Amino acid sequence: MSPASKLLWAVIAVIGACCLGVVALRRDEPINAIWLVAAAISVFVISYRFYSKFIAYKVLRMDPSRATPAVLRNDGLDYVPTDRWVVFGHHFAAIAGAGPLVGPVLAAQMGYLPGTLWILFGVVFAGAVQDFMILGLSLRRDGRSLGNMLRDELGALPGIVAMFGVLVLMMIVLAVLALVVVKTLTHSPWGTFTVACTIPIALLMGVYLRWLRPGRILEVSIIGLVLLLTSIWSGAYVAASPTWAAAFNFDAKTMAWLLIGYGFCASVLPVWLLLAPRDYLSTFLKIGTVLVLALAIFIAAPNLQMPAVTKFIDGTGPVFQGNLFPFLFITIACGAVSGWHSIIASGTTPKLLSNEGEARMVGYGGMLMEAFVAIMALIAAASLHPGVYFAMNSPGALIGTTVQDAAATISQWGFVVTPTELLDTAKNIGEATVLSRTGGAPTLAVGMAQLLHNILPGQGVMAFWYHYAILFEALFILTTVDAGTRVGRFMIQEIAGLIYAPLKHTESWIGNLLATMICVGLWGYFLYQGAVDPLGGINTLWPLFGIANQMLAAIALMLASVVMVKLKRERYLWVPGIPAIWLVTCTLTAGWQKLSGPISFTAAAQKYSQALQDGKLLAPAKSVAEMNQIITNNTVDMVLTGLFMLLVLSMAGFALRALVKAWRANHPTAQEEPYVALSSVSS
Repeated sequence: MSPASKLLWAVIAVIGACCLGVVALRRDEPINAIWLVAAAISVFVISYRFYSKFIAYKVLRMDPSRATPAVLRNDGLDYVPTDRWVVFGHHFAAIAGAGPLVGPVLAAQMGYLPGTLWILFGVVFAGAVQDFMILGLSLRRDGRSLGNMLRDELGALPGIVAMFGVLVLMMIVLAVLALVVVKTLTHSPWGTFTVACTIPIALLMGVYLRWLRPGRILEVSIIGLVLLLTSIWSGAYVAASPTWAAAFNFDAKTMAWLLIGYGFCASVLPVWLLLAPRDYLSTFLKIGTVLVLALAIFIAAPNLQMPAVTKFIDGTGPVFQGNLFPFLFITIACGAVSGWHSIIASGTTPKLLSNEGEARMVGYGGMLMEAFVAIMALIAAASLHPGVYFAMNSPGALIGTTVQDAAATISQWGFVVTPTELLDTAKNIGEATVLSRTGGAPTLAVGMAQLLHNILPGQGVMAFWYHYAILFEALFILTTVDAGTRVGRFMIQEIAGLIYAPLKHTESWIGNLLATMICVGLWGYFLYQGAVDPLGGINTLWPLFGIANQMLAAIALMLASVVMVKLKRERYLWVPGIPAIWLVTCTLTAGWQKLSGPISFTAAAQKYSQALQDGKLLAPAKSVAEMNQIITNNTVDMVLTGLFMLLVLSMAGFALRALVKAWRANHPTAQEEPYVALSSVSS
């Protein structure tokens, strides 16, 4: 670097260090959110400039002259060389689901400091590392999935165990992501209409780029953005019309079936027709909203009203139960590290990248952008009045069903709030009540609406921003469903190919349709159960989602660790190895506490079973059928948690065995595809 560059990066480092110091050490009075945003930007910029470059050129040794799977196997269906900005948009849209929006909001009950530190350092040294390394490994292995790569590198038996285990873990993650969409769009004509409009807009964009004006990214981007904004504006009129509102007003069960149908169509259609352009389109709204929110924070300069650390780090929190370790690191999943990303990084994305040199921007850079979203979500929650935050996120059985009861209970916790403040908050956003709006999404919407209202005030404007934020969240999450279903189809075809080889070919329409039906059937089952769950679904499934998601990340980082040794790059083993050990420790601890103890699925199932035997109904159940539903859901969660723990332990054993064997070898043993020059294929 030139002296000027060195000076610039030194200044950025000093700014970041000072901001982090203020965030971490200033406890006696509220701090301004600008400190947190500036600290995050500094950390992200420095990590991308230096650490990601170190991984790209030293650890993975990415080679821009090497042909990628998209170029070598261009079939116009799944393997399609695509512009890097479209790939970035698709990848970011596919990985950025419910986690960076909901997780930080829920974790805010412990204060803003623990979540902030975990997001910043977790993404730099774990989350972005996993995304980038798995993408790099898949690019060198014909775009194969995580399960298939585990089979290649760890052996046949552990590979088969991993393929089935990863598939089940993925189905749980996909179902919970879809459930958040269902909960957000249920009885929301405005949001449902706008989200539905993105489908024909994406089809138009796909046809435009494929046949009408190939390569005109700017043109199609402008067209897509204008149509998207028009659909958002039109949604208000749809919601106000009795006829049109009824046409887009669905209950949770119907919304679940519609989502299952959409996932099926998005998986079987060519990737260039719907999936890639729709995700690219969604990215406009996602990144644009996040940047506007960051601008609003700098202009409005709100104080963080939530304390840096609350008393609920001891595990007695009303939003979720569990100590800071391990449940903070389980609750904040996608914003810091997420196993879901390894599915996308070894699924659709490596089949679209046209050059290995773009993997750093897409893999590491995409994850940093998601962490920035998580920081924005945390700020939105922490800038709310703490009393309003706990009123929205605490269950009705704990705080009561009236604003008077809620205000009295929450004030006893040390967060004084009045009934009038709770009523005014609901009135300002155009809702009847804000009590017990659990799940995180409504809280984030209120926080975003208040921040945006500070820079664009006006009567009724806050209600508009609230519903815009709800739409933003739904669209944010929905893009993971289409990409996830397609990747699930790839994984099922790979497993089916072990029995009958032709089924593994992605260009096979028979294999395509059969695998897609199995995939949507698996995650659709859990989605439907969540939609009819008396506890709301999210409360029951989110802990299982967090555990499953982080276990996926642990397995992915184990694979990266093994490959480093098999490539005879042992000196870089610490890059994926340290975060892998940390995640194994967190997930096994959380899994054990959800199997045994007062906050476990087991305890919840026993509690409702005993009440049923005594002839009692426990809230929120209103019938014997709902009591049985709660018992069944907790029992299924309990069994799955035990199986997931066994999976992680077995994969750790297999990985350790492969590490020892590879260490003893005196030559590289990794299963990479042979080098093919990009120039030889392009020409």
